[in-house]
Amino acid sequence: MHPLGQSVLAAAVLTATAAVPAPATQGAGGTEGPGFRETVVDPDQSFRGLDAVDARTAWVSGGSTSGGDGSVWRTLDGGRTWEDVSPPGTAGLSLRDVEARNADTAVVMSVGYGEDSRIWRTRDGGETWTETFRNTDEEAFYNCLDFSRGGRHGLAVSDPPASEGRFRVIATHDFGRSWRVLPSTGMPDSTGEFNFSASGDCLVVDGRHAWFGTGGERARVFHSADHGLTWEATDSTLAAGETAGVFALAFRGARHGVAVGGDFDPAAEEPDGTAYDTGHGWRAGGDLAHLGEDVAWVGRRLLVATGESGPELGTSISTDGGRTWQQVSDTGYHTLDCTRDGSCWAASGNGRVARAG
Repeated sequence: MHPLGQSVLAAAVLTATAAVPAPATQGAGGTEGPGFRETVVDPDQSFRGLDAVDARTAWVSGGSTSGGDGSVWRTLDGGRTWEDVSPPGTAGLSLRDVEARNADTAVVMSVGYGEDSRIWRTRDGGETWTETFRNTDEEAFYNCLDFSRGGRHGLAVSDPPASEGRFRVIATHDFGRSWRVLPSTGMPDSTGEFNFSASGDCLVVDGRHAWFGTGGERARVFHSADHGLTWEATDSTLAAGETAGVFALAFRGARHGVAVGGDFDPAAEEPDGTAYDTGHGWRAGGDLAHLGEDVAWVGRRLLVATGESGPELGTSISTDGGRTWQQVSDTGYHTLDCTRDGSCWAASGNGRVARAG
């Protein structure tokens, strides 16, 4: 197994046998173990946005389960302490996605209809924020955003406004300082489909390529090879429905993609599924024993998938590109991110954040 995978697997096994720590004082550390550390940052927050810079620096975002303010938190010491760096004016909003360029520069997005969908940008570690986009279409609902790794180009995607029947995409070429709505002429008919803001990874951007997953009447993966101007849609093989579809995507280059999903309805009988793409269409992957809310590559061989929602929780790994999966933990998370230096981060409800590696 890839050495990075050994670290993640050890952390997952530890999680399976260790009790989730009781809520800690905000910013205080949690349980310790070989290669693993979990912290309760704010027990009132449900974190679904996460972007890790490296083994020491990560950003998380979410919304209050009691209906209060959305929040953004940052760590610079591997998760031992966390600082609240939230933008002002987030009362009642859910900040479902955060994308960080480094320890100082990050972009965060709130989700919802109309003006509830907003984007902020900081260049000083969250001391100050500038609102750079506010949706004014009451039919639009932005779900997630992403940037090319280390680049300035990024996209954000909205559910199809009912009057258009096509997903709406906005683009930036200056790491979120300005945004423009892209023309919809290159978008296939998307009537009855929508995105899931389950983990901040329903959209992936890699160079000129971009992908997003859908649910609703169809569960498809949309792909663009020209920075979001034109798109092709392909059946993902995952089950579709009002609460079912593709929840998250992960790509290692343009030819090695994995999709995870399932059904948020606890009464659903369909297994929680996965799919993989080798550049020639999507094929059904191995079933998960838990909901697949997020997935990430660790190095070139190992995949990690996790989910906290639904009746079955857990974390699983795959060493064959998503064709088969092995559950290694009965503890799950909403969102997951792994970095090039060998660390993996996860975040979830009750303000929990964990790091392996």
